[in-house]
Amino acid sequence: MTTSQETDWMNHPVLRRLVDEAKTLSVLERITLVKGLVPGIADALTEEEYETFITYVRLKGERFQEAKSHPGEGRAGRHTPGERVVEGR
Repeated sequence: MTTSQETDWMNHPVLRRLVDEAKTLSVLERITLVKGLVPGIADALTEEEYETFITYVRLKGERFQEAKSHPGEGRAGRHTPGERVVEGR
């Protein structure tokens, strides 16, 4: 779930278990799960924070698709910026 020291705190056993369990669901069930989480996330964030969250989710998907279509090329050759680049880390 995380590959950075800045986000290492996210490697929480309960979160890991939930993610692993969600992976057993069909893709449509996982989409429904994510859609069910969005209102609570949106309610807990400011509009600006929510836009940032949505941007990071979109970038995560784009980077995954890019990596999948260019296996073995590594992070340096990717065109889609990751969170580290966006955040200036």
